[in-house]
Amino acid sequence: MDTIWDSKLYNEKHSFVSDYGASLVDVLNPKDDETILDLGCGAGQLTALIGERAKLVIGIDKSPEMIRSAKSQFPELDFQTGDAAAFNFDIKFDSIFSNAALHWVTDYNSVIACMYDNLVERGKIVLEFGGKGNVQSIVDQLRISLRKRGYKAQSELLLWYFPSIAEYSNALEVGGFEVAFAQLFDRPTELADETTGITDWILMFGKAFFNRVREEDIAAILAEVQYELKSKLFKNGKWYADYKRLRIIAEK
Repeated sequence: MDTIWDSKLYNEKHSFVSDYGASLVDVLNPKDDETILDLGCGAGQLTALIGERAKLVIGIDKSPEMIRSAKSQFPELDFQTGDAAAFNFDIKFDSIFSNAALHWVTDYNSVIACMYDNLVERGKIVLEFGGKGNVQSIVDQLRISLRKRGYKAQSELLLWYFPSIAEYSNALEVGGFEVAFAQLFDRPTELADETTGITDWILMFGKAFFNRVREEDIAAILAEVQYELKSKLFKNGKWYADYKRLRIIAEK
């Protein structure tokens, strides 16, 4: 099931996605003679940062809602709707950049093949996305709350791909890449609303779990998940998502 993105909610309450990603642009270190693809560009904030330094940047995202938002905010840049597991360009890129996107694509081998095919020789990828254990507390409690109300199928949904360093590095090497850097790290992430932080996060990123769930049960599940997580994820008056990020640099 494809996620339908609420770009307004994303930009208003989940700007941390692009805020944290700014440091990854520095890792990429775009040059003024380079052509770069932003894979899973979302609303385009990081594409714009890259565009300030690179010769050419193209942003693609599977969400038409996000691409409309990106084009509205940054009309001077090239944004296209595209699938990270099935893309092809007439040009080859010097680098492919991706922040907080690739965990949404469970067909990771196709993503790796597309990145390889669309890079110049010795081109590089700079990626960061959810790694093994990402949002484990939130997802575990969401599954428990769904199951106790009889939503077994929904509780077993595999919405994301959160690999370990070894798993993803091996997949990249099989796909022809040489991994130069790989790091898995904790990054507790402050959520915007001190009252509805976990609820907002689930409605933004995990709405697919509620397919064919009754409205009254959705409200009860959201309230229960947030209540059960308070002792663990509510600190000093703020909600935090238990993020774990996988950062990868590799070369074709």
